[in-house]
Amino acid sequence: MPAITVDDVLVLPRLPKLDPVATEYRPVRRLTTAPSGYEGEGFPVRRAFAGVPLSELDPFIHLDQMGEVDYAPGEPKGTPWHPHRGFETVTYMIDGIMDHQDSLGGGGSITNSDTQWMTAGSGILHIEAPPEHLVTSGGLFHGLQLWVNLPRAAKMIDPKYQDIRGKASALLTTPDGGALIRIIAGSVAGHEGPGSTFTPINLAHVTMQPGARLDLPWQPSYNALVYALSGEGWAGTDLRPIKLGQLATFGAGDAIRVEAKTELDLFIMGGQPIREPVVHYGPFVMNTKAELQQAFEDFQKGRLGTVPATRLPHTD
Repeated sequence: MPAITVDDVLVLPRLPKLDPVATEYRPVRRLTTAPSGYEGEGFPVRRAFAGVPLSELDPFIHLDQMGEVDYAPGEPKGTPWHPHRGFETVTYMIDGIMDHQDSLGGGGSITNSDTQWMTAGSGILHIEAPPEHLVTSGGLFHGLQLWVNLPRAAKMIDPKYQDIRGKASALLTTPDGGALIRIIAGSVAGHEGPGSTFTPINLAHVTMQPGARLDLPWQPSYNALVYALSGEGWAGTDLRPIKLGQLATFGAGDAIRVEAKTELDLFIMGGQPIREPVVHYGPFVMNTKAELQQAFEDFQKGRLGTVPATRLPHTD
């Protein structure tokens, strides 16, 4: 996986060595395997959160691993214009290129380790598609899209767009240099990621070498989720096997342990649970059925925006 990398991880800041007596390692609560499906105009995805109760995901709602697929010329696909309200979409590109445009002028292109962070808030329309030259040539496509819930007080805020370049991510390694940790958002062992969030969360992409161990300090008040993007390894101190397409949800504690059998890529997530009612259908995540019905009505009446006649200039 290309993403953002360094020639020598040993020059990076290192995680602290954790005291095995004082550290409470989180147990693996659940291990699930993502079913495969299709999204948008027909690109393949793994539904990483399928079968996991929302109470264990909170404040997250949905995660798709897009690809990894090597498209032939003419095959790359995206999504048509569609609405969102009540949450944030985080699109993280590992390999390939994706263009984004929304009805307020936000957007741009993301490639290896770049992130598009769209706060839908009160409502917005957007489209995601590979650029024309990639459709013509074909090529590798691999990424993630995560949905982060917004609390009731922030569900109707003005939409916002963040364009986060991979080089802005904080880079760390383990005490022995066996892993590269890319912090996209939040705070890990005092190192801050560039993403600005309404709900306190941590997001990190970790690449582990065979035989490496990751002991990752984690806020006790946050939940903890580890999704395997590639490779094989073990999750938790009881060494639960985990491999490509599997999600481990963890119980209480202040640290996460993962060990690598092969080279292992992980997407690690956690956040402060919102603990509010969630009513989710299609592109809307609200608190009540009435709010959900209102969202559909507002979309049908054009209140969530209109599709621009031409591509709008990028705005930060």
